Amino acid sequence: MRRWWIIALPLLTASACMKMGGAEIEPIGSTAHGLFITCEGNFMYGNASLSYYDMETRTVENRVFRRANGADLGDVAQSMTIFDGRGYVVVNNSGIVFVIDPDTFKVTAAIEGLTSPRYIHFVSGEKGYITDLYDPRIAVFDPRTNQLTGYIETGSHSSTEQMVQWGDYVFANCWSYDNKILVIDTRTDSVVDEIEVGIQPTSLVLDCNDKLWCITDGGYAASPYGHEAPSLYRIDPSTRRIERQFTFADDDSPSELAVNGDGSRIYFINDDIWSMAVTAENLPVRPFVANVGTIYYGLTVDPLRGDVYVADAIDYQQPGVVYRYSSAGEELDRFEVGIIPGAFCFK
Repeated sequence: MRRWWIIALPLLTASACMKMGGAEIEPIGSTAHGLFITCEGNFMYGNASLSYYDMETRTVENRVFRRANGADLGDVAQSMTIFDGRGYVVVNNSGIVFVIDPDTFKVTAAIEGLTSPRYIHFVSGEKGYITDLYDPRIAVFDPRTNQLTGYIETGSHSSTEQMVQWGDYVFANCWSYDNKILVIDTRTDSVVDEIEVGIQPTSLVLDCNDKLWCITDGGYAASPYGHEAPSLYRIDPSTRRIERQFTFADDDSPSELAVNGDGSRIYFINDDIWSMAVTAENLPVRPFVANVGTIYYGLTVDPLRGDVYVADAIDYQQPGVVYRYSSAGEELDRFEVGIIPGAFCFK
């Protein structure tokens, strides 16, 4: 499920990405509190888009990047992060990160020179990291200038994904044909350790007890790297040892690990939507939200209200749908977004 079909092909040029204003620009803006949804679009079609949902009015604005800038977002919108009043939209196959004003959606800068960027993590106001699907390095950049300042060499690990920070250390999972979580010392920008987990760790979160959680997809049948039952891991970041392993059935496909605002519960997709306390000793037996013919593809939890947002890719061709549930699992809203909604960012 986790975007395995993205392969290395010639990237869109950065100069093409930066030609703003080719189409009509529409004055548009966001409210104080809302939710951005990055919609991947179809690989190599250049139809990625950005949607914005107003929680108070329960209204959604689609294709806000194009409407505000007069140009399309690019090819495969992977993730988005807001830091220090700026929104960073990672466009994977276009090899670029757009920096936007989260109030007006207008582009203010871009981070270029990337191969296949995936996620951003900000160590401080002077330093950020960008993981990559096809580069055995994690890019280091300065948020003040949006210029690359160096790289963290990852050796044989050519695929890095999500990042979580604990103290001076950032943990990054290696997803594609790998089974490691890298430990990065932010003081030296170097990999200082590795944690071995199951095949293809897909996502990471940190809970209220300062425990690191990781979920693996187990690979796929006939994979040259191997195939096994997927698992959920609880790891002590101080000792870097696995404390607990929860094993799924062989044919399960868990993904999209998320945590609520106070860090007391984790959520994940496994056909249905599941939730469990971080103190649980067993996997849950009843889903938080049952699948009713949907293709759940993205998941997040509102850190303030506890609402759970779930993205439905439907058929990967038509506009997707996002469902909003209360912390009790009651449906509160649903709204249409762009093609293949995959990631979220709260404003």
